[in-house]
Amino acid sequence: MSESQRAFIALGANMDDPAGQLTAALQMLAMIPGIRMLHCSRFYASAPVGYADQPDFVNAVAEISTTLSPKQLLEALLAVEAARGRTRSFRNAPRTLDLDVLLYGDAIINEPGLNVPHPRMHERAFVLVPLLEIAPDLDIPVLGPAQAFLGKVASQQLKPLR
Repeated sequence: MSESQRAFIALGANMDDPAGQLTAALQMLAMIPGIRMLHCSRFYASAPVGYADQPDFVNAVAEISTTLSPKQLLEALLAVEAARGRTRSFRNAPRTLDLDVLLYGDAIINEPGLNVPHPRMHERAFVLVPLLEIAPDLDIPVLGPAQAFLGKVASQQLKPLR
């Protein structure tokens, strides 16, 4: 087994009982060998980004400890998405589940299909607010303190659900 890494996962859904989709995804992630769930933020409702003609999303961020490599973690997330009925019809389309690797330790990864830190995480309130809820002193590699970006996303409305 490799050394354990702290990682953060963004969760989002806006179809087929979005809060239930997130709850099921968290349970599935916790059962994957090599992943240990540490914390999960509250769930938040947020307006869609990009393609606006769709239902609001439910979002959260989970902190995990993992012995999986970044690529193995991504593969595990894609498998959970598929198991929950995720299809990819077009960019920013409605979805049953969206799981993204936000951070993997202090790693900077730029590979096809995997960019860590997530390239837009600091531009989205639905990521920053739940992330800072569970890791208030977090630094984003290359960018610095995540708190520093809150003012830039203050106009993006979020509603805590639980």
